[in-house]
Amino acid sequence: MAPRHKKSLEEAFGEIIRSIREEHPGLSQERLGQESGSGRTYVSELERGMRNPSLRTLFRLSRRLGVAPSEVVRRLEKDLGPMHALDLD
Repeated sequence: MAPRHKKSLEEAFGEIIRSIREEHPGLSQERLGQESGSGRTYVSELERGMRNPSLRTLFRLSRRLGVAPSEVVRRLEKDLGPMHALDLD
């Protein structure tokens, strides 16, 4: 059996952003990008775990998605487990 891929912080963040975005019918990556000042390509890369967002980006996305930035972080902690167990290197 092949070893299981450990999810990165960026991958988990992207999954959470996608999940919250999909709770809003009709909110495409393109629209979220436009309305948050990020652009569709950047949102797509975030959702695929290919980008590491700044705090400014976290706050802009959160505002448009109607959630507090702390809610996104809470979901990250829930998804990834204890912070001391994360490989942040």
